[in-house]
Amino acid sequence: MTPNTPDDSEFARLHLIVTGRVQGVFYRHSTLDTARTLALCGWVRNSPNGRQVEIIAEGRISALKALVAWAHDGPPAARVDHLEARWSNFTGEFQAFSVR
Repeated sequence: MTPNTPDDSEFARLHLIVTGRVQGVFYRHSTLDTARTLALCGWVRNSPNGRQVEIIAEGRISALKALVAWAHDGPPAARVDHLEARWSNFTGEFQAFSVR
């Protein structure tokens, strides 16, 4: 566990910025499938700059960590150059996971 990551049994919010070849390679829809499998709520969207995907997810810490591990590679056609993860408190804002 990293110093800024809460305990695995807790719930949290995660904001990911994924940079690289992540648009036009099914990254958003693959994130949707992965997040739903992990029972996470939130959203994923392309950033206007064409080189980033932004993800907001809430759920169990263990599931969020699994999403981070998956996001380092993404779908087969993606190339992830950088992943920035920011952890914060769970808000319960979302009822499901969606693509924006």
